[in-house]
Amino acid sequence: MRYRTLGRTGIEVSVHCLGTMMFGAIGNPDHDDSARVIHAALDAGINFVDTADMYSAGESEEIVGKALEGRRDDVVLATKVHFPMGEGRNRSGNSRRWIIRAVEDSLRRLRTDWIDLYQIHRPDENTDIEETLSALSDLVHQGKIRTFGCSTFPTEDLVEAHHVAEKRGLLRMRTEQPPYSILARGIERSLLPVCQRHGMGVLTWSPLAAGFLSGKYRKARTADMATGRAALQPFRFDPELPENAAKYEAVEQLAELAADLGRSLPELAVAFAATHPAVTSVIIGPRTMDQLDGLLKGAQLTLDDATLDRIDEIVPPGTDIYRADAAWTPPSLTDPSRRRRPLAERSAS
Repeated sequence: MRYRTLGRTGIEVSVHCLGTMMFGAIGNPDHDDSARVIHAALDAGINFVDTADMYSAGESEEIVGKALEGRRDDVVLATKVHFPMGEGRNRSGNSRRWIIRAVEDSLRRLRTDWIDLYQIHRPDENTDIEETLSALSDLVHQGKIRTFGCSTFPTEDLVEAHHVAEKRGLLRMRTEQPPYSILARGIERSLLPVCQRHGMGVLTWSPLAAGFLSGKYRKARTADMATGRAALQPFRFDPELPENAAKYEAVEQLAELAADLGRSLPELAVAFAATHPAVTSVIIGPRTMDQLDGLLKGAQLTLDDATLDRIDEIVPPGTDIYRADAAWTPPSLTDPSRRRRPLAERSAS
């Protein structure tokens, strides 16, 4: 296993990070089996584990906490806050009120006294970024978290956060966690260069493009839309939808490339994500031991320039064949009133 420094934090982490979203009700509900997968990853040299409070409504954190008993000091542990946890108001978002409550809940579920990397899971336009940075800075000073970062923030939000931190004398975001795969390379345009410029660590998620690079979905193989990811997100996999045609075509070419290398498509995908010089660690999210074994094979693969050139020909640098983050869309796009002048004003003009 290779290791890299997480931005300028001085913390050394494995090039591949164990993502635990699939441990719990939405993936593997067997706690003991999930713990065995976690232990196998640690035994393979992974020292970086990423979870979130909202994964299976806290169940993932509970599984991770139990599995790390006796090994906590050797693990760089990351979790996140933002999405709703339970019913009622003020149980989500990036406010000081919720962050202070949520971190205590995560510490309890994780059975630990500190969190190495605490991440803001998504932007929250209803909360001033100064409010969020102030709360996170206080948690660092209190010793409850060691450092903090964000996940799936637009480039402009990262720049604003750094500006506010410097202006107000607050601690700054040290990491970003964006989606990144061969089929979703848009972050190469500005996000990754900005992270490099500010010395931020980058841990990427979804190297298999939400399962599209798993090898399960091919042009000549009818997708089973009733099970698995296809049932949860049919818009990503339905071959009848025109927007999926480019994905299926790219997968065929990538599968051929992987075969030429004597590797599987997932191995090629995982290896690619770790190649960019801005990327510190690639999150792999297995549900079973077999899936972990397959993903770890990709962690051992290094791609030469000729192979990367062929990938660039199939999916050009900076290109998104699909929208990688389906869990969040900027309000500027979802709210029509943000994109249209008032009717009276339109009529007057």
